[in-house]
Amino acid sequence: MQIAQNTVAAFHYTLTDDQGQVIDSSEGREPLAYLHGKGQIVPGLEKAMAGHQTGDKFNVDVAPAEGYGEHHPELVQAVPREAFQGVQDIQPGMQFQGQGPQGVVNVTVTRVEDGQVHIDGNHPLAGKTLHFAVEVADVRQASEEELVHGHVHDAGGRDQG
Repeated sequence: MQIAQNTVAAFHYTLTDDQGQVIDSSEGREPLAYLHGKGQIVPGLEKAMAGHQTGDKFNVDVAPAEGYGEHHPELVQAVPREAFQGVQDIQPGMQFQGQGPQGVVNVTVTRVEDGQVHIDGNHPLAGKTLHFAVEVADVRQASEEELVHGHVHDAGGRDQG
């Protein structure tokens, strides 16, 4: 069976950056399972998965526009240290949620200096090309219940969402 709309695909992957450094991998874990056509993985990878079947191995490069988006400089700013009331030792890499014009925004601290906390509201992989090595572990038709719920259930039919 080929990966297509309303199938469940399970796959192993290794995600690397432009320098070949591993960013994420399913190595040593269960394959990642998703409901194809429901936007549960980045768009460029989902498009590349279509038509593949169990056992297929392939590489795909996903441009920022089809991955985590372009990097938006306006989402990088410095805010007063006082904005982080109750947080003792703010360090680069820490993540927080803030309120923006469109609602909740996740931000990452990039540096702390002179009473200012520099934050970045971009996804950490925004603006980066994603390099995936993929091995399709399984493809099956989604159950009616999975289609109604909009996500994959485990082999025993239990809700995983």
